[in-house]
Amino acid sequence: MLTDFFLHLKASKIPVSTTEFLTLLEALQAGVTAPSIDDFYILARATLVKDESHYDKFDRAFGVFFRGVTELPGLEADIPEDWLRRVMQRHLSPEEKAKLEKLGWDKLMEEFRKRLEEQKEHHSGGSKWIGTGGSSPFGAHGYHPEGIRVGPESAGNRTAVKVWEQRQYRNLDDSVELGTRNIKVALRRLRRFAREGAAEELDLDGTISATARNAGWLDLRMRPERHNTVKVLIFFDVGGSMDDHIKVCEELFSAVRGEFKHLEYFYFHNCVYESVWRDNARRFASKRPLLDVLHTYGPDYKLIIVGDATMSPYEIMVPGGSVEHYNEEPGAAWLRRLLDAYPSACWINPEHEPGWSYRQSITLIRQIMADRMFPLTIDGLERAMRQLSRKR
Repeated sequence: MLTDFFLHLKASKIPVSTTEFLTLLEALQAGVTAPSIDDFYILARATLVKDESHYDKFDRAFGVFFRGVTELPGLEADIPEDWLRRVMQRHLSPEEKAKLEKLGWDKLMEEFRKRLEEQKEHHSGGSKWIGTGGSSPFGAHGYHPEGIRVGPESAGNRTAVKVWEQRQYRNLDDSVELGTRNIKVALRRLRRFAREGAAEELDLDGTISATARNAGWLDLRMRPERHNTVKVLIFFDVGGSMDDHIKVCEELFSAVRGEFKHLEYFYFHNCVYESVWRDNARRFASKRPLLDVLHTYGPDYKLIIVGDATMSPYEIMVPGGSVEHYNEEPGAAWLRRLLDAYPSACWINPEHEPGWSYRQSITLIRQIMADRMFPLTIDGLERAMRQLSRKR
């Protein structure tokens, strides 16, 4: 397996050598690390990657090779894998879909608990039990307007309010070459923040010329610092429905990294909660408390949140509504804390603006953001930058 991993890294254009691979094998043989995937990740990166610039490529290659579902802590019920395999997928007509009723958050959770206790065999195509291809609120590859997806693959309806699996996302690539300079041009509107009180740097050519004209007496000449001195704090939504927008988000990430000298970024999923993270490959092991972020970066930072705001309304308004963990406070409470800490804020949405009114979650987020939501288009970015440039 390790030989295949080594060849996989080389195929991913990561410059690993046989000598480094032998060092990894020697370290494993000597037992320098515990037998866990997290410890192996640290050891493999330390021995195989010579340059920090290849860390992102290594993380992506590692995630692809060792991709898999592991047991989530706190879930005691063990549902056999063959119960969740796609045996059949039932196709419902629009009329049949309209007849299916939403249970509501409390009833949905209670009914799921009962199914876990009562169900003893696999079901497929039904409307009650945990299974596949049916109209039950619990299972995979079927349809229900509000349910709990159990299993590692979505049927594409994206109506689940909870997901019973451990999902892995990948980091956005900030080295993507943009097909257009328009995004950078739109972002440069924020440079008006740096015009007053901007730092200066030595103009070497101007200093030499001025000194020569001044009969050799030193005449220092300064010029405004070329780089944008605006401070930006940006949060990227990853995974789930955001997979449809990876390319444009990577282009935006590349432009932001190139335009702003003082940039801090974090990832979240669907809605911002009590913790965020920097590395999707390590998001369960290295989360950062959001309160720590609020205390580290001052109110002079400009807040940008990038996400499609497409989720269950419970994730925004209800404690425990997150699809991946139990959140003691609703997402709306954490969003308001962010807005209180950073008055200059906006939300960038990659979904088409004409469809926003059809999503209840987007409507809720827009209300919390005081309508400071803009589409991820050139015009939308320009409007967002004008919003951030207003003095408060």
